[in-house]
Amino acid sequence: MARALTILAEGQMPDIAKPLTGFGSGVMELALKHRGDAYRVVYALQIDEDIWVLHAFQKKSKAGIKTPKAEIDLIHERLKRLKERLR
Repeated sequence: MARALTILAEGQMPDIAKPLTGFGSGVMELALKHRGDAYRVVYALQIDEDIWVLHAFQKKSKAGIKTPKAEIDLIHERLKRLKERLR
């Protein structure tokens, strides 16, 4: 994940990055599989020139590939607070 975030900081897009649906443009997800586990880092681009990490977690979905609702709710709340703070 550190390597992918470094690539982002250098203005490139890492191959493990993809848009996170339901959050609008600029909210992306880094997805990494390691030894059978899935890890995610959710970050926001296009807020000034900064990259803001909103949430990082080990994915333990009980519903297949779907990200758990509690994780999605937390990301929504953090993005809302970030946007308010940057006004």
